[in-house]
Amino acid sequence: MKLIERNEVEKALDYPSLIEALRTAFQGDIKTPPRHHHDFKNPKEGIDSTLLLMPAWEESEDLGVKIVTVSPNNAKYDLPGINGIYLLFDAQKGVVEAIMDGKALTAKRTAASSALASSYLSRENSTSMLMIGTGALSEELIRAHASVRDIKDVYIWGRDKTKALKIAEKLKDDFNINAIDNIEDKISDVDIISCATLSQTALVFGKYLKEGQHVDLVGAYKPNMREADDVLIKTVDIFIDTDMAKKETGDIKIPLEEKVICEDDIKADLFELTRLKKEGRTSSSQITLFKSVGHALEDLAAAKLVKEKLKN
Repeated sequence: MKLIERNEVEKALDYPSLIEALRTAFQGDIKTPPRHHHDFKNPKEGIDSTLLLMPAWEESEDLGVKIVTVSPNNAKYDLPGINGIYLLFDAQKGVVEAIMDGKALTAKRTAASSALASSYLSRENSTSMLMIGTGALSEELIRAHASVRDIKDVYIWGRDKTKALKIAEKLKDDFNINAIDNIEDKISDVDIISCATLSQTALVFGKYLKEGQHVDLVGAYKPNMREADDVLIKTVDIFIDTDMAKKETGDIKIPLEEKVICEDDIKADLFELTRLKKEGRTSSSQITLFKSVGHALEDLAAAKLVKEKLKN
């Protein structure tokens, strides 16, 4: 049994390889039972925490389960909000093959999922991006989107501008990147808008959108959380990673329940896009939205890729 630490996971999961591994996984036959999602009381913090258990397997091949905690207040302790491990088994013999850093695996596969969707949904000539949020995912999302589109200009916003400035400094050799004071200063100017926050109220407003943009919503992982307002949801063509997005995120669940949109307004999921059963972007003026909540097959595909890379 191997213990695979964060730096090894990050090194193994380059975005071109990981995006293609995810494309293959969505086209394949990985079994994914419903994940366990448990919110539990955390009275010392005054806000619930979350436990996620996400199993997946390929029959007689590989089996894995990710165990993740989400602690919304961890920023005040200078700790990541998401922590976890991934257990990889031989599905034929049941032997544990590896324990991997779950945080790095999650960040990489989440960003790669957004980039995979972008390859179908954003304009091919996209060169600019607004990153909303300064958590662990922000740098990964920028790099992932840049692996499928020629992103040159990046703007980053966060509630704590100091964090945005640190990310801008870290990425300055690869992009023309600037921290901004207000989302509305640049939201109408960019090709791709990516948002990864724990916000419970909308940060991305439809009134600022322009033709041809692609919106990538990664946060708002609970049914009561929102990153986009109703105007945006009504304006865009909606694409999701899986059907769970209809139940697990307020960005989709609330507008469905309040009849702002109906299920027919959701154009396709990643299974349909990767299998070419449904089209993604069909015109340069179309405004597309991708909403992800994560899927266990993404974790298994990423874990398998780590195992394969470390064999070499």
